[in-house]
Amino acid sequence: MYDSTRPGLSVLAGLVIGLSAASPPALAADEPSGTAITIYSSAGPGAVPAEYYRPLPGMGTPPASNLPGYAMVRQDRQVKLAAGRSQLRITDVAALIDPTTVQFQSLTDPAGTRVLEQNFQFDLVSTEKLMQRYVDRGVTVERKESGELAGTLLSANDGLVLRSADGQLHALREWSGLRFGELPGGLITRPTLEWDVSAKKAGEHRARISYQTGGVTWWTDYNLTWTDGEDANSGSLDVGAWVSIINQSGVSYPDAKLKLVAGEVNRAPKARPMRGEVMVYGTRAAAEDAAGFEEQGLFEYHLYTLGRPTTLPNNSTKQIELFDAARKVPARKVLVYDGAAGLGWGGEPMMERGYGPGQNPKVDVFLKFRNDRASGLGIPLPAGRIRVSQLDARDGSLEFIGEDVLAHTPKDEDVRIKLGSAFDVVGERRQTDFKVDTRARVMEEAFEIKLRNPKQAAVEVVVRENLYRWSGATVIQQSQPFERVDARNIEFKVAVPKDGESVVRYRVRYSW
Repeated sequence: MYDSTRPGLSVLAGLVIGLSAASPPALAADEPSGTAITIYSSAGPGAVPAEYYRPLPGMGTPPASNLPGYAMVRQDRQVKLAAGRSQLRITDVAALIDPTTVQFQSLTDPAGTRVLEQNFQFDLVSTEKLMQRYVDRGVTVERKESGELAGTLLSANDGLVLRSADGQLHALREWSGLRFGELPGGLITRPTLEWDVSAKKAGEHRARISYQTGGVTWWTDYNLTWTDGEDANSGSLDVGAWVSIINQSGVSYPDAKLKLVAGEVNRAPKARPMRGEVMVYGTRAAAEDAAGFEEQGLFEYHLYTLGRPTTLPNNSTKQIELFDAARKVPARKVLVYDGAAGLGWGGEPMMERGYGPGQNPKVDVFLKFRNDRASGLGIPLPAGRIRVSQLDARDGSLEFIGEDVLAHTPKDEDVRIKLGSAFDVVGERRQTDFKVDTRARVMEEAFEIKLRNPKQAAVEVVVRENLYRWSGATVIQQSQPFERVDARNIEFKVAVPKDGESVVRYRVRYSW
C-alpha cells in the first residue's frame, strides 16, 4: 500500500496498481546469450569518494551520473524477425545509456537486415507521473478509516482533489492507497530500446547490440608490505593489487566478458566533460577456472581482459585481483631533503637576495623499486593508490606506514612512493653568500646544507637543490659530486653517519 501520511510523496513502493494494458505489438528479444563490457574511468588515482555513490545521512542517494566513468556494452541475442518491416524491443538495458551510441546488427543476415529507426524510451512510471497522467480520469482512493472513494481525479498537487459520482468535491490530505485502471500510454516500467527493422530473411536471427552507458567506473588499489633489509636503506616489498568496479548503470551484467583499458582516452567535449582514463588490469593466468587479467596493446593504450566470466550486479561494488602478488621485490628506502621545493624562475632572473633560502627541516621518506621482470613485476601498472604496511615482528600485525598515488607506469620503469617525513633525520639549509652584477649580467649564490642523524645506524640522504633563479645556471664549486637531474635540479647523495652530521656546500653562477 502507498503510505501517504505526508502529501506529495514521490515514493512508488507499495503502490497498488491494477494494470490491464495490452501486450506491446513489438517483438521482444530473448535474454542475451553473450555480454561483453569494457570499462573506462575518468577518476583520478586514489579511489572514488564514497559520497559519489553511497547514501550519506540526511542527503539521500547521489545520482549515478556522478560516477566518473563509462562503459561500452556489447550483447549477442537471439531475436525473431518477420520478413519485411517489423519492430523489435528490449527492456533490460542500462538506464544511463547514451542513445547516440546504440548499434544493432544482424549477424545471421547483415546484408539483408537494416535499421530504419531506433528509439530509446525512458519515461519510466512513477507515483507522480501516474497521478499527473490520471488527472480527469477515474481512480479509487483507499482511506484508512472511511473506506474507499471512487471518482475523477481533478488534481494531484499538494494532496488529492476528487469529484465523486454525485458531483461532490473531496480534498484529501491522507490516504493509504490508490488504484488505477491501466498504465497510461507513453509510460514504461523499464528503459527500453526499440528498433524499426527491415529484414529480407524471416525467422531466428543472431543479433549484436552495443551501446555506451554512464554509471560505471573503477579504480586500482595497490597493497605493499615492506620488510627491512641488511642495512638501513635496503629491503623488499610484497606487491599486491586489486581493482574495484562500481556498477550503477541501472542493469546487471551476468557472466560478462570484462575488459578494462589503461591510458588516457580523449573524448569530445560535452556539457559535463569526461576524459576517459582507462584503468584496470591484471596479469598472469592461474588455473583455467580462476584465470586473471591478461594484458595486450590497444592502439596507444593497454587493454586488460579477464580470463573468466564475471557478474557485475547493479548497485554494487566488486573487487577483482589485478595480478598474482609479487613477493620479495627488491626495494630501497630513499631519504630526500629538498630545502627549496617548489621555487622557480619566471620570465626574468630572480635577483632579490632573500628569494628562496627558506628553512625546511623535513627529510621526506620514499620507497623505490623497479617495475621489471627481474624484480618479479615487468607489467604496465595502471594509475592507482598505493598503501604500504610493515610487519611488526613482536606480534605479527601489519602496521600502516604511508600511502601515495601512482601514475600510469610502463614496464621497466622505476616506481617511487612517498610515505611521509623522517622522524629523526633532519636538514638545515643556509645561504652563505649572494652577489649580483647587473652590468656583467652575472649572479652568484652559495649554500650550506647540514644533515643530522641521531639514529644508531648510518643513512644515505639525497639532497635535492633547485637552481631556481634563472635558466643559465652553472655549479662552480661543490664539496662533493652531484648529478644534474634536469635544467633546474641537482642532487647530492650524502652518507650521514650514525649519531652524526654531514655538510654539503656548493656555489652556483647564473648568467643571462
